Amino acid sequence: MTTLSRTLTSKTVASLAGASLFALALAAGPALAGPEEARKWIDSEFQPSTLSKEQQQKEMEWFINAAKPFAGMEINIVSETITTHEYEAKTLAKAFSEITGIKLTHDLIQEGDVVEKIQTQMQSGKNIYDGWINDSDLIGTHFRYKQATNLTDWMVGPGKDVTNPQLDIDDFIGKSFGTGPDGKLYQLPVQQFANLYWFRYDWFQRADLKEKFKAKYGYDLGVPVNWSAYEDIAEFFTNDVKEIDGTKVFGHMDYGKKDPSLGWRFTDAWLSMAGNGDKGIPNGLPVDEWGIRMEGCRPVGSAVERGGDTNGPAAVYSITKYVDWLKKYAPPQAQGMTFGESGPVPAQGTIAQQMFWYTAFTADMVKPGLPVMSSDGKPKWRMAPSPKGAYWKDGMKLGYQDAGSATLLNSTPVERRKAAWLYLQFIVSKTVSLKKSHVGLTFIRESDIWDKSFTERAPQLGGLIEFYRSPARVQWTPTGNNVPDYPRLAQLWWQNIGDASSGAKTPQAAMDALAAAQDSVMERLERSGVQGDCGPKLNPRTTAEEWFAKAEKAGTLAPQRKLTNEKPKGETIDYDTLIKSWPASPPKRG
Repeated sequence: MTTLSRTLTSKTVASLAGASLFALALAAGPALAGPEEARKWIDSEFQPSTLSKEQQQKEMEWFINAAKPFAGMEINIVSETITTHEYEAKTLAKAFSEITGIKLTHDLIQEGDVVEKIQTQMQSGKNIYDGWINDSDLIGTHFRYKQATNLTDWMVGPGKDVTNPQLDIDDFIGKSFGTGPDGKLYQLPVQQFANLYWFRYDWFQRADLKEKFKAKYGYDLGVPVNWSAYEDIAEFFTNDVKEIDGTKVFGHMDYGKKDPSLGWRFTDAWLSMAGNGDKGIPNGLPVDEWGIRMEGCRPVGSAVERGGDTNGPAAVYSITKYVDWLKKYAPPQAQGMTFGESGPVPAQGTIAQQMFWYTAFTADMVKPGLPVMSSDGKPKWRMAPSPKGAYWKDGMKLGYQDAGSATLLNSTPVERRKAAWLYLQFIVSKTVSLKKSHVGLTFIRESDIWDKSFTERAPQLGGLIEFYRSPARVQWTPTGNNVPDYPRLAQLWWQNIGDASSGAKTPQAAMDALAAAQDSVMERLERSGVQGDCGPKLNPRTTAEEWFAKAEKAGTLAPQRKLTNEKPKGETIDYDTLIKSWPASPPKRG
């Protein structure tokens, strides 16, 4: 689940005079809309684009014609507050209104409020918003409750006349994230970002530090391939290097306050990075990265005693390492920080590396004058794929990718849904998506990622473009279909893991409590029958040993037995060697 709404700035409010002028202009209705307005926006704002200006004009004229039946309607869309959505709300909503004549309002609220409001509309049937940009983490919820519009059928059925023929669904890099177990698309990505490994490239390149590290650990200082190397590097910078240029430095950064953002810190795939769950992209099957086992389309348990992996050895290892590293290698104040408070710390220049770092921070991390920026405008840091925990196996997902996605609800009247669908397509259209990608650095289209404008800009972005062009990218995925009710289950994580973070419980006890709490929620869903044939149907509790043996016999992974050695030898790779190993041209379509 996106956590950035707690740290980034809210929507800039226009001056009263400016807002009044805009309102008066919109009051003129359809007379404003048309090709001339589209040309003005194409020339002044929608550059660069992967389309020529002529192609952009043609796409906009389709929107103009499709919007005619809805001209003058007042349509409301909502999303969380991140840079990309601020651009949509301030700039693209205005452009859409002027070009189409639909009076579009795009509200920005905190992520938790988005979830609360969409729950309210789903439960009450009362139309609160006409369209939503809602995390694809809720795909399991939307698929099962049948409250979200099935976009696959919508685009060839009731919404056919308002579906852009140039939408090019196959160009979206995250279309699988919004696809249910039935193969239908319920959510279409509007923005995406991953959590990756971040490190001080300039420090890692220093000959004196490389020599000292090699002498102590017997391998090269570089991008850690496994958690063992990450831990060694954290120890090295915190307790061996200690200071650089007279400033105290730390080998790790994280946060530990018992707060809702602590839950997202873990549901955003921390367990999968350790090796929890089974192989499978975008999510492990039959056991996913939350430790929930699914048989067919039905969740059957979280606890190891039901065949899940939420409290298995891999999960406990992941929490143990989190707690140890936070206490030993992060700044002391990090233990009392929330996500929002910890986010700006790496940019202050005292952190050597951070395993759990969101690429949505890139735009703020490359601002001139920061301690982590060089005078030539290039970053002193880089991002790279995250290291793997001791339980991780090839074929498993390796990290989290947020995908704020266009979502329609069946409780919204069809005509209002159609008008909202036009706007949601507009903000992902090829006419505007490349420019939007440059503003927010949250990619959704393959064609944007490989555009020459990003080839030119790549050296200023610290590895972001190289990662998104890499084959590794597919191993970063959102929460998937195994989670039957995201809003109810997600809130359990911070409450239980917070006990481990504070020291109130051991990691094992905390994860035992979390697994039991998840199973309790799913048991209530099962009794209610509200989710039908794909709702939870819990396995009976047996023993962990029985499920370890079953997994071994079936040839699957989860739950894995406890390893005798959870710290194998550290392994690193040279960053520049890693980058050169990735392909230099986009994959072929078709």
